[in-house]
Amino acid sequence: MKFDYTLTPWIGKTAKMISLYFSDKLQSRGIDLTKTQCILLKILHDKDGVPQNELAFITERDKTSLTRLVNTMEKKNLLERVPSEEDKRVNLVYLTEEGRKIFERALPVIKEIVEELQKGISEEEVNYAIGIIKKVQNNIKINHPEFSIN
Repeated sequence: MKFDYTLTPWIGKTAKMISLYFSDKLQSRGIDLTKTQCILLKILHDKDGVPQNELAFITERDKTSLTRLVNTMEKKNLLERVPSEEDKRVNLVYLTEEGRKIFERALPVIKEIVEELQKGISEEEVNYAIGIIKKVQNNIKINHPEFSIN
């Protein structure tokens, strides 16, 4: 088997290129966010007050790296942690007003990035690619259920 003709290196390289492209495009528009920070802002924009450990799971990060990410974003005044009323050991993460504003500024750029990355690719091809990636994810889930991400 020639490794260059398997999905693994192509998916990995593409994911890395997308992250770099994403950050570069946002930086060029004066938006100081990474792709991961945008993902976190979107999650909180859609559902504010998410437990920190749940965010670690959703963003595919271990608790330590999510804590670093949240600390960085807290320093930028994009989000805040509030102890849960029910369980003081649990931190709920909320968007700040600044976090909402920067997410709203980033949203058109994100849409532009998606359009640029999918230029010349039909809806049918996008759906086909998603289907293949879902099959890869399913193969991982079958062999390693602990890696399941939803």
